[in-house]
Amino acid sequence: MARSPRKPLTADRRRTPPKRKPAPRKRRATPTRKARRGPLSWLLWPVKVLLRVFWALSWRGAVVVALILAAATGYNYVNLPEMASLADGRARGSVTLQDREGRTFAWRGDNFGGLVTLEGVSPHLANAVVASEDKRYYRHLGVSPRGIVGAMRTNIRAGRGPFSGSGGSTITQQVAKLLCLGQDWDPSLGMTEAEFEADCRRGSVWRKIKEIPYAFALEAKFTKEEILAIYLNRAYLGAGARGFAAASQRYFGKSVARLNAQEAAMLSGLLPAPSYYAPTNNLERAQDRAATVLRLMRDQGFLTSAEFTQAVENPATLSPAARQDTGGYFADWVMSDGPDFLTGETTEDVIARTTLDQRIQGAAEQALQVVFDTKVREGSEAQAAIVVMSADGAVRAMVGGRNTRGGGQFNRAVQAVRQTGSSFKPFVYAAALDLGIRFDDRVVDAPLTMNIPGSGTWSPENYTRQYYGEVTLTESLARSLNTSTVRLSEHVGRDVVRKVATEFGIDSDLADGPALALGVSESTLLEMTGAYAGILNGGTSVTPYGLTSLSLRGDEAPLLDHESGLGERVIQTEAARQLVYMMHRGVEAGTGTRAKLPDGRPAAGKTGTTQEARDAWFIGFTGDYVAGVWMGYDDNSPLTGVTGGGLPAEIWRETMVRVHDGLPVKALPMIDAAREARPAPQPAPQPQTVQRQPQREPDIAERILMDVLGGIFRRN
Repeated sequence: MARSPRKPLTADRRRTPPKRKPAPRKRRATPTRKARRGPLSWLLWPVKVLLRVFWALSWRGAVVVALILAAATGYNYVNLPEMASLADGRARGSVTLQDREGRTFAWRGDNFGGLVTLEGVSPHLANAVVASEDKRYYRHLGVSPRGIVGAMRTNIRAGRGPFSGSGGSTITQQVAKLLCLGQDWDPSLGMTEAEFEADCRRGSVWRKIKEIPYAFALEAKFTKEEILAIYLNRAYLGAGARGFAAASQRYFGKSVARLNAQEAAMLSGLLPAPSYYAPTNNLERAQDRAATVLRLMRDQGFLTSAEFTQAVENPATLSPAARQDTGGYFADWVMSDGPDFLTGETTEDVIARTTLDQRIQGAAEQALQVVFDTKVREGSEAQAAIVVMSADGAVRAMVGGRNTRGGGQFNRAVQAVRQTGSSFKPFVYAAALDLGIRFDDRVVDAPLTMNIPGSGTWSPENYTRQYYGEVTLTESLARSLNTSTVRLSEHVGRDVVRKVATEFGIDSDLADGPALALGVSESTLLEMTGAYAGILNGGTSVTPYGLTSLSLRGDEAPLLDHESGLGERVIQTEAARQLVYMMHRGVEAGTGTRAKLPDGRPAAGKTGTTQEARDAWFIGFTGDYVAGVWMGYDDNSPLTGVTGGGLPAEIWRETMVRVHDGLPVKALPMIDAAREARPAPQPAPQPQTVQRQPQREPDIAERILMDVLGGIFRRN
């Protein structure tokens, strides 16, 4: 069987399927928005919207804030003055008070030690300030966000509001506060300078916001060293010291360039609370604070461990002048008594030389303390004041109350106006002696009744309720007799007594009635002591004074000189000498015997006790000094068991014993009574009995002669 021929092997032609249109993709049914959102989307959607809005507002707000901040910074930059004018921003100057020997004993006002730069201060000082106040000072641009957040966290942990307490301010921001953001104090603002400064430092949110552009402006205008120098010059450091240069002199008596590490740490430690940490208030507390600053200096690499140990083991101490916290009452009086434009209201730095003797001041303060500690019941609120002066009115010491530390207290020596009691009597006798009445003339001490127009009858009595009849003026004053003194005053004339007292320096209004003689008028201790000084110096009035010169710091020529308080003569020298003797007898054998001084030192004085013992006085003098003592209550309550011859006389004695320690005995300027006294009146001669002799009868021749002679001489 024949095979058919084979076809060549070829693959079947694959039919290409016709192109199909791609089937349309099955589209998912597009759900509505509501169907697309799940619960989470519902929760997140408002957040997303808010974030979009917040972002839109944030970057736009940031731009606006940046523009405002830049504008405010530029404005502050343009208005910032040069550094020299920023260093001393005090509205008033300072007064440095020196004693009679030129030693500083007190400061008033805002002391400024002069402009300093970082090159002129101890390196320890700059390091201490940076370590304790702003350790990132050299790394920020004026504001430290980290410091602000940290301060807020500290405040919250302490239970305060986030902006109450610590503010996290940089040194630059503190300078902005010190500059009051460029605003100067003006009296028209209706607040004091102190209130204005306190308002500038108030840490409100708005004020902190305003500080930021001002701090940026400071950083743009000045270098870090200059900003720190402004801080060192303007910071208040307690005790009236403005700036570290003044504080260095105030506390340590040395230049700010010579401060060691412990002294620099103590000064830097004052910055948070100057009055609280002031070493003059509490040295131990100031030293503890300084130790904290020293630790910060060590931790930040400003001190080695050895330097730290040496500084801690030898803490800073005050200079002798700073430790000498005496004379506060005297300083306050001098400031109020001097010309305002050079004292209380000065805009300059003034050096005031005074009459104060620090040795005598210390003696008066010690005497007062001793008597109150040993002879006054514990808890008593009685007060006392002391004034010591020379015969020309130069005040050497003044104690205005029992609290002798600090200033600005009520000064009972010059501000308390009280009845003088019998301490006024010497002026009655001065008037009489000046008219020629003698110390040994006599006056009657007996019951007395006077008719006072408009007041009825008045009958003064002696303190002892006894009367001594006819007494000498010396005995009347020594015993402080009332009726005899009133009789003498009426005899001399009240107008004359008032004139003498006024000319001796008692400026207060004096009574018109007869009770004038018994001290019902009021005066101050300073006035009364000054009036007694006129008796000591021979009858010349004095004006008590405390300033001898005033000069501007750095100037040699004084603006004011005052060398004596002597005024016009009031009574004759001989009258004053007699009065001194009479007052001397009062100390030797009268009401003032408890004031008698040891070692035979003669003294003279007069006691004074007012009605119901509301005031007790003793004022007296030696040949060297006059001293006055007042004692009483501030509310005018009666003293219990106290008269002028009691505790005031003892305070006077304790004061004068200390004042005269080491001084030679000096005689009083008084008469020699034994030589000048008149002879005592002799008793009238008694009739004598004459014994008659028996007479003999005349003889006849004698009778005839007598009859003849009688006829010749007899008168018809």
